[in-house]
Amino acid sequence: MLKNLALAAVAVFALATASPVMAATAAVGEKAPDFTLPAADGGDKALSSFAGKIVVLEWHNKGCPFVRKHYESGNMQGLQKELTAKDVVWLTINSSAPGKQGNENAGEALATAKSDGAASTHILLDEKGEVGKLYGATTTPHMFVIDKEGKLAYAGAIDDNASPDQETIKGAKNYVRDAVEALVAGKPVEVATTKSYGCGVKYAD
Repeated sequence: MLKNLALAAVAVFALATASPVMAATAAVGEKAPDFTLPAADGGDKALSSFAGKIVVLEWHNKGCPFVRKHYESGNMQGLQKELTAKDVVWLTINSSAPGKQGNENAGEALATAKSDGAASTHILLDEKGEVGKLYGATTTPHMFVIDKEGKLAYAGAIDDNASPDQETIKGAKNYVRDAVEALVAGKPVEVATTKSYGCGVKYAD
């Protein structure tokens, strides 16, 4: 009982402190805005360099309990491995500003990924928050799927259970997996937009 109350309190706090909706340029069904960001493993990576591939964008903050839900359970890494094995590009993006909770430099981001056993294609650093705001990323995690034609095919939550409790992953509908599977099969994405859940992205003031 106490555990459930504590989880509920965490959920209410994290959701209540989510960043306000940004004036995003990205829109489902439209061309995904191109961007270039420094990668934790070196160099800059442009979205356009992955043209012709399905791309997943994952907004990340290592300290967020909702992010921890999916990483400590192995759910996020499992999905990363499953989808990248299908030639999907997975870009994990950190938009926490310097001095804000969750901000990491390249070395720290790589260390976190190694500790978590993450299997992202690249980890990108968005300290100015420009790409996060471009896509209207408000929470961690906040997920986006881009199709092979470069159009935004899905935007929203990773799944349909907004609890921070790891036990709720089993049986949850994974919107990201469903979107990618539909695109691989050449079918339309049935659920293209959902409300993301998690901790507010820690943008610069």
